[in-house]
Amino acid sequence: MTSPQAYLRPLERCVLTMRDEGQTVSEIGRRINRSPEHVERIIAWTELPRTGPAPRKYPRALESSVLRLRARGESYDQIGTRFRRSPRFIRQVEGLAHYRLAVDLLS
Repeated sequence: MTSPQAYLRPLERCVLTMRDEGQTVSEIGRRINRSPEHVERIIAWTELPRTGPAPRKYPRALESSVLRLRARGESYDQIGTRFRRSPRFIRQVEGLAHYRLAVDLLS
């Protein structure tokens, strides 16, 4: 069974963590560059029931493709051209794929 925290977005988890540490809504808003009202809405959203599949821990199709092409020796520039993305974006996708694989191995 997946924990309710697994369905939260990173910003929502961050806001809840700061709230649990005793920070006020105003302090949280200042730290994330949002109004106190927005922070209150984020907190309210986290209390709504979430439906749908749990977040995936394994690489998505693009991530798998990037890993496969990098294993073949293609550069970030070549892969970026193929997918019409920047080399920086491809590097980020590769990093996320490695992260997902590491998380999957730890679970």
